[in-house]
Amino acid sequence: MKTFIQFLIYLLIAIVVIVLGVILGDAASWYFAWLVGTVMIVLISAAGGAFLDAQEEEKGKTG
Repeated sequence: MKTFIQFLIYLLIAIVVIVLGVILGDAASWYFAWLVGTVMIVLISAAGGAFLDAQEEEKGKTG
């Protein structure tokens, strides 16, 4: 049952994205690229911060 509910949630998200794409028309691809780029910048920054914390923690153990 849990898998079916997840499927329905993803299906609804896909429908919303498709409807937004139809409404936005030609500009939809630009908005999609902007959204994906923003998410990637945030994720890469978070990963960099996690690596920096891990390096500093490792330095503290050995130093």
